[in-house]
Amino acid sequence: MVKVVFYKCDGNFYGFQEFGHAGFDEAGRDIVCAAMSAMTMLIVNTIETVWGTDIDFTMNEETADVTLMVKEALPKYAKDEKTQYAIQGLFYSYYLQLNDMLEDYCDYLDVDCEIRDI
Repeated sequence: MVKVVFYKCDGNFYGFQEFGHAGFDEAGRDIVCAAMSAMTMLIVNTIETVWGTDIDFTMNEETADVTLMVKEALPKYAKDEKTQYAIQGLFYSYYLQLNDMLEDYCDYLDVDCEIRDI
């Protein structure tokens, strides 16, 4: 099972951690894993490349565990309000999408949210 924990501070999404393996199917055929990998990399590339924002991104090559945190999603670190809201919206959209996936893939995915200072 893949566990995803989203991080929030003062009601604002600013990151997440993904760990574990979906186990829906064998490697290369696991649609849960493929969907999550694609969405995660879309978020990373959008924040870092399109919006030019610094990120704290780590991926363990052996386990495929991922941690992504973006300080600029929080008001006290934001360079501008527009980017701050865009980043928060992207994290929140991912949170909603994964919760939608739970309807069909609850045996392979767990989603949680944690209040945590950065």
